Amino acid sequence: MSQPLVMFTQDAGIISPVTLRWVVTTAYLAVLGLISIYGLHRYWLVWLYYRHRREKPTPMRTGAALPMVTVQLPMFNEALVAERVIDAACALDYPRQLLQIQVLDDSTDGSAGIARRRVAHWAGKGVDIQYIHRLERTGYKAGALAHGLKQARGELIAIFDADFVPQSEFLRQTVDYFTDPAIGMVQTRWGHINRTQSLLTRSQAIFLDGHFVIEHAARNRSGRWINFNGTAGLWRRTAIESAGGWQHDTLTEDVDLSYRAQLAGWRFLFLPDVVCPAELPPQISAFKSQQHRWTKGSVQTARKLLPRILRAPVPLSIKIEAFFHLTCPMVYAYMMVLMLLFFPAIYVNMQPFEKGSFAGLLLGLSLFAIGSVSASTFYIASQKAQGRGVWGTVLQLPMLMSIGLGIAVNNSRACLEALVGHESAFIRTPKFNAGGEPSSAAGDQGDLIETDDAPRRGRRPRMPTRLIVSLLELVLAGYLIQCVYLAVQLDNAFVSVPFLGLFAAGYLYVGLASLWQQLRSWRPPRPIAVPAS
Repeated sequence: MSQPLVMFTQDAGIISPVTLRWVVTTAYLAVLGLISIYGLHRYWLVWLYYRHRREKPTPMRTGAALPMVTVQLPMFNEALVAERVIDAACALDYPRQLLQIQVLDDSTDGSAGIARRRVAHWAGKGVDIQYIHRLERTGYKAGALAHGLKQARGELIAIFDADFVPQSEFLRQTVDYFTDPAIGMVQTRWGHINRTQSLLTRSQAIFLDGHFVIEHAARNRSGRWINFNGTAGLWRRTAIESAGGWQHDTLTEDVDLSYRAQLAGWRFLFLPDVVCPAELPPQISAFKSQQHRWTKGSVQTARKLLPRILRAPVPLSIKIEAFFHLTCPMVYAYMMVLMLLFFPAIYVNMQPFEKGSFAGLLLGLSLFAIGSVSASTFYIASQKAQGRGVWGTVLQLPMLMSIGLGIAVNNSRACLEALVGHESAFIRTPKFNAGGEPSSAAGDQGDLIETDDAPRRGRRPRMPTRLIVSLLELVLAGYLIQCVYLAVQLDNAFVSVPFLGLFAAGYLYVGLASLWQQLRSWRPPRPIAVPAS
């Protein structure tokens, strides 16, 4: 039997090894228990999906008079993709007299000129399109949508972020579902233009497929609540207004409004067979920025609405699912605590009994079950449902899990900020026109990453938060490598080595990639070339 790596004596006034073992064991098992509950919930979602997968929604009736639709295109400094999304919206197959397009552009750089010219181009061809620019970006995206809604004429409101490219038949495939007067929102599935661009985009695509293909379908078809994903969906205008409108006290205004609307009695519908192509962030810093906003916003929404949801006169199944949905980002924080406890667990040999290999087996099997099996089942099911090969997905799982664990520092920070009520700006995800032709007016931006609170190249960051997070990720990578070394030395903990290695690889990849991107961002920028009017 492996002996404790350090001994403690009561004579020296230090806690006894048995007591210390129990303290560490209790803390470890408590955190493990929390994570296990969410892991079991993933199995539950997969079961719900397979139970209801053959239930496909159909419109209440077809051939009804078409409603007036307002298409809103919120954007902010989107030089590389502004033309593409405007062109796609103007190409929608829908009667022109029933289609209004709003370009809600809060841009503060040369991309405003790009959007203005494209709007003028389509207006000259008879398209009902307006360019709406706010001098103050109050409320960020939620504020822009609310501002545009005041001037909207549509009964239905379609929303597309700047990195989306709706297909021409999008409205024809969706508006008939609103013949049911109880339907307040229809959400479609996100496609991925640049899915195969890199290992990072491949992993993101699988992450999102799990959310849409399994989570959304399982919840919606089993009668539970879903959320609008901020884009690629349509709202009934009265549903927005009756729920209190767009609010900007969380970073996920879409999730917030979704739950308020369903509390008001509106039904939502998810259409997995209608796919709206979109761009995945091709750089790690853009991905982390997006994840931070989504994670923090979900926890903020949980703080804001969960008490109201739990008191609402709705079925218990809806309340339970809403709880898991809104609080699941906290798993990142729990995983961080679990990783930090691993070293002391090994150090005191973490054995509640003086003999046997219970602790080592517990460590290894728990990491396997939580870090691998539930996630693997969830994501493999999402790929199989789309006709993708199971073995091809299995080969991608190590990278998928590494990236998912590698962003735990970034997302744990987001959870903590939300819990303590720390306010932060809405940081839009940079767009790169990945998988498409560059905008004719955008010029050469290279790998420029520009967010509303990020420093421009040539200036050092005003706040080194991102740098601190990257360095902390590298420190944790070193810590986990040390844990791997210790696990190799102890027979009882050896089974955990492969999984600790994955965790270490994730932190190392995310930390190094983030640090490299920040170093590149300090180089002098290449200006956006905006043609003269």
